[in-house]
Amino acid sequence: MKSSRDRVERHDVVIVGGGPAGAVSAMYLLRHGIRPVIIEQETFPRYHIGESMIGETAPILKDLGLEEEMLRRRHPVKRAGKIFGTSEQSCWYIPVAGRDADWNLFEASTWQVRRSGFDEMMLKTARDRGAVVIPGQATKPLLGDGGAVRGVQVKLADGGFVDFQSELLLDCSGQATFLANAGVTGPKYLGTYDKQIAIFSQVVGAIRDSGSTVGDDPNNTVLFYREKYHWCWFIPLDAEVTSIGVVIPAAYFLSRRESKRDFLVRELHALNPELTRRLPEIKLVEDVHVIPNYSYQVRRFSGKGFICIGDAHRFIDPFFSFGMTMSMKEARFAAPLVRAYLEGRDRDTPSPFAEHELFCERAIDILEDTIDMLWEHPLAFAVFAQHRHRDPMTDLLAGRVHERQPSELVRVFRRMLGRERERELVGADSCSVPVGSRFHPERATIWEAKSQVATTEAWLGPR
Repeated sequence: MKSSRDRVERHDVVIVGGGPAGAVSAMYLLRHGIRPVIIEQETFPRYHIGESMIGETAPILKDLGLEEEMLRRRHPVKRAGKIFGTSEQSCWYIPVAGRDADWNLFEASTWQVRRSGFDEMMLKTARDRGAVVIPGQATKPLLGDGGAVRGVQVKLADGGFVDFQSELLLDCSGQATFLANAGVTGPKYLGTYDKQIAIFSQVVGAIRDSGSTVGDDPNNTVLFYREKYHWCWFIPLDAEVTSIGVVIPAAYFLSRRESKRDFLVRELHALNPELTRRLPEIKLVEDVHVIPNYSYQVRRFSGKGFICIGDAHRFIDPFFSFGMTMSMKEARFAAPLVRAYLEGRDRDTPSPFAEHELFCERAIDILEDTIDMLWEHPLAFAVFAQHRHRDPMTDLLAGRVHERQPSELVRVFRRMLGRERERELVGADSCSVPVGSRFHPERATIWEAKSQVATTEAWLGPR
């Protein structure tokens, strides 16, 4: 029998990453009669942030037949998101709402989740439904003629290596950006928010809303704004525990010369008066963690033999918790394209998924415009959310950005930002950095994400 060091396996589809993007990709591929292999290097359950689901997440979970399981696990039901400005009067909320077949809004809900348990459930469900899950580390892509991706080399727990050859590789590695770091995609641009960091933990004893209205439901996400790029999240995880984190410019943290824990505790008392009221005593029940460099964009994130899904190609800013939902939606959109590709469609073209790439980029452009509008024109953003454009704002914050867009509200955002967003397909490349975007092409370097995080952890450690 061959050892794992000289084994070769052949599969139609291999997925790098077993988080929500990878698990949802697998479940939708299974619907199309494709049995994928998932490569995951971490042992689940594992700690992760990104616990607040937006409105468009729940329909995906329901479509996958997981609503009953979500209810059985008693995840907090989220009915709205609330934002507190710097004064008592500057508070507003957006309800979770859906659209019916006639595009009428209706009341809806979604969930808050502990990512450790949720991600483990999603991966287990994908495996139970037929996906093959391989514990191991993807080390390098396998390349064929002309740079086409033909699979991935994986290092197993015993130290051996296996070549998983594939017709199509889905990069669902999240912020590790496996294919970008390997130089398979186009360049990776640092984004507008690349100098931010998040410092976060979990607390007990936080004061929540009474539950008298949708906007005051105790399970809602609450965001606290201090100033541009300086804010805090407050996400109920169960009846007692709340996920809480501060996002700030890294330079501000360094100027304080505090340990991560001391910095977080002081900020939770000082950042916003309403946050101070809700945390009369800060009782941390989780280590204090840090994540750097939130924002990036990968050009040409699809090609012969590969597609990057979700955070593996673009992440903007965590303010409205768009990341997980966008990954799951892209996984669903990609599944029928994978089926068609395996059947021979566009197999010989240099960019077989160019239209899909453009489709995804246009949607995330809208999210970028929404977040930029919040930071650049916060008072106007609040007025639009509360009064003038409440329904289209509800759509944006629910993640409905792939259809009937750009809305008039998005066009208003772009006029106020002085931004154009017209894109065209140019040869085999989609214009991934549109006119008006504030990305930094002169800094288009690929870096190893894990090394970056490790370096920053050391840099931010207790002094």
